[in-house]
Amino acid sequence: MPTPFRHAALVGKYQAHGITSVLEEVAQFLVKQGLQVSLERNTAHSTGLTAYPVLDASEFNSCCDVAVVVGGDGTMLGIARELARLNVPLVGINQGRLGFITDVPIGQFRDALASMMAGDYEEEHRSMLEGGIWRDGECIFEGLSLNDVVVSRGATASMVELSLHIGEDFIANIRADGLVIATPTGSTAYALSAGGPILHPGIGGWVLVPIASHTLSNRPIVLPDQGEMRIEIVAGRDASANFDMQSLASLHIGDQVRVQRSAHKVRFLHPKGWSYYATLRRKLRWYEGVV
Repeated sequence: MPTPFRHAALVGKYQAHGITSVLEEVAQFLVKQGLQVSLERNTAHSTGLTAYPVLDASEFNSCCDVAVVVGGDGTMLGIARELARLNVPLVGINQGRLGFITDVPIGQFRDALASMMAGDYEEEHRSMLEGGIWRDGECIFEGLSLNDVVVSRGATASMVELSLHIGEDFIANIRADGLVIATPTGSTAYALSAGGPILHPGIGGWVLVPIASHTLSNRPIVLPDQGEMRIEIVAGRDASANFDMQSLASLHIGDQVRVQRSAHKVRFLHPKGWSYYATLRRKLRWYEGVV
């Protein structure tokens, strides 16, 4: 028998216009379903909602058995990195425009949540990237990514030259505007706009996509997500590295961005009958032209 959830943490894109009333509506609905509701601290502070207990995201696993995220994929990315370490599952209610990982439309949240909070849902686990930036043998920055790690040129530089190794194998020297290392989840984000392929989330791999490569033979490549990847800055001023929304600018020549598969995975919950292919059809409009 499915086990109902008992206590939901509610997270919202608190900068969005009109989000306060939407969060209040979702919270009241969850209470009517028999759940306790707590608000994530930044969400509560920015919306002024005071009727519910407030928790830091780091405290969710102490009492909450599910997190409901209202917003777009950017909102989900931020909270997913924190909750992956805590093994708390997430449900995404899409109030953004595209929403590959916040897949419950805001107008349908009642029907979806009623079943899901009762234990009737599909669960999937998404892989993540973790790593850091090394300078002179010392780690100066650490990051965790659900989508991607991007190394890119500075604002005034014409390009960046990168030396790429995986384990002990030298792969290539890449002269481009940058390089995207994406998980299957991130393959529909920056990597896709840079010309990379879509990876099904069930694939244990990464996609490497040069950004505006100066050599036409530098093409996107799909690789197994094993071992450590090292990207060294060979040339280029003020290059930067970005782990999802966490970034470090002004990399030096000789700095290394090191990336590997994280031991943590994000737990996403979807309505029963959810299909990744249906998501692609809907979000990428693959149904256009069908009679």
